[in-house]
Amino acid sequence: MGRVRRTLGRPWFITVLVTGVVLVGAGLYWFQPWKLWVDETVRDPLPVAAAGDDAPEGLADGELISHEHETSGSIRVLRLADGTRVLRLTDLDTSNGPALRVWLTDAEVKPGKDGWHVFDDGRHVSLGALKGNKGDQNYPLPADLDLNRYRSVSIWCDRFDVSFGAAELTRA
Repeated sequence: MGRVRRTLGRPWFITVLVTGVVLVGAGLYWFQPWKLWVDETVRDPLPVAAAGDDAPEGLADGELISHEHETSGSIRVLRLADGTRVLRLTDLDTSNGPALRVWLTDAEVKPGKDGWHVFDDGRHVSLGALKGNKGDQNYPLPADLDLNRYRSVSIWCDRFDVSFGAAELTRA
């Protein structure tokens, strides 16, 4: 018992203990491992313009492929009756993670590991934080955005600079 008490009171032991606690705390903050077991489902309704009940016009669409994490769902860019545009994710299913964003990019969608890191190499626009890792979601597009300058959508992890999944946009 005396040997344990002597060890616990030594400065080097206290330094190692404090350093270990700080490293574990930083690791938990950085990786947020609990998100692997927590799903956030979003059910945004199909958007309609306040000015009328007209069905939205499809401008582009695409199907998500997996990159760093298994990802599926479809993407549609819609123009509402009032002229506003929305990017819609439908049947999204991906892993949850820290700092996930929805990006419009000018990058080509490449399958496998070749496509994991290409979306921040060129031009990209963040449409905001991913609302949830499952379901249907709407993201308004900026009014001045030139859609012709962008060819893909990525579910992008800002924390680790990697794509969870992406879709090539096909113009309607």
